[in-house]
Amino acid sequence: MHIDSDLELFRSNYQRFLNTHVAPYYEEWEEQGLIPRELWQLLGENGFLCVDVPEEYGGYGAPVHYSQMLVQETARAGFTALAVGIGGQSELVSPYLQNVGSEAQKQYWLPKMVSGEVITAIAMSEANAGSDLQAIRTQAILQDDHYIVNGSKTFISNGHHADLIVLVAKTDPQARAKGISILLVDAHLDGVKKGRGLKKIGLHAQDTAELFFDNVHVPRDQLLGEEGKGFQYLMQELPRERLSISLMALGAILGAIDLTKDYVLERQAFGQPLAQFQNTRFVLAQAQIKAQAAQAFVNHCVERYSQKALSVSEVAALKCFITDTQFDVINELLQLFGGYGYMQEYPISRFFVDARVQKIYGGTNEIMKEIVARELLGK
Repeated sequence: MHIDSDLELFRSNYQRFLNTHVAPYYEEWEEQGLIPRELWQLLGENGFLCVDVPEEYGGYGAPVHYSQMLVQETARAGFTALAVGIGGQSELVSPYLQNVGSEAQKQYWLPKMVSGEVITAIAMSEANAGSDLQAIRTQAILQDDHYIVNGSKTFISNGHHADLIVLVAKTDPQARAKGISILLVDAHLDGVKKGRGLKKIGLHAQDTAELFFDNVHVPRDQLLGEEGKGFQYLMQELPRERLSISLMALGAILGAIDLTKDYVLERQAFGQPLAQFQNTRFVLAQAQIKAQAAQAFVNHCVERYSQKALSVSEVAALKCFITDTQFDVINELLQLFGGYGYMQEYPISRFFVDARVQKIYGGTNEIMKEIVARELLGK
């Protein structure tokens, strides 16, 4: 009970932060296509980044579900683009450093990530290698005490603002999975270039960019873990990424239900509130039923993760189920808004366009089904 009451206090503090520092400006950020860097510093100052980082590395040593709550609440408030950015820092990059990084790497990078001084991106996807990570072409070839990095990455979240790039590259171009390593690349090094901000059908405020590496000299001591074990580390850390996406999806489902409930209670048609029509009631009831099922599945996987027992197959099933459910539920809820649901000024439209990509990133839902099928049927 003590942890629960602390968590609820932390949640209410964060909700106030969103109301004060995000809600009044979010529409403007959506139009500009970028969340300002100053917000990262505010998040850090208020203790909302990488909260599960141990105290010896500048963090708060909070239980992992405190960090997960921040992602869910951000999406529930309708700010999924920000949730993706925070998730990239706290739920993707931070665990790689905590679990695989050397003592020197942790001491150098983690405090700056907690404070918001350093913004991070993880660079896996390439133009010809999305779900098939073994097909990446970016190379990092060791010469003396440096890796020489050449290649490019695309669809990189936090790419424009990034100070630290967790780069997935081939240190042995002839090998497939066993040729992959991970480097910590300072984005201010010579030869690192950030391309245009990518325009998307949703997540408009989310910083998504192309990255280019032209003979970038990365010190050998910035290799993350061991050479050739990158693919193994990716498989090890993917469950937390997919859990984070699932929490975002759950938050969006709950936020869209909140929004729709308020709308149908106020909006009149044929002389009565929309909430009085059986179709409206049934659509909302079905959304609530699916939300409760999704919540139970999430709770199960969060508990399994906290016990270090969450399998790749379990979280793949969750990610597939909940992102499919999110899109279906929000699609049905948007219908209750009629023509207004298609207008950008109504937040339900943003929930709708922001939901679509979650069936794609973090591993497509087709890949998730393949993972579940392998577990079920064998190779």
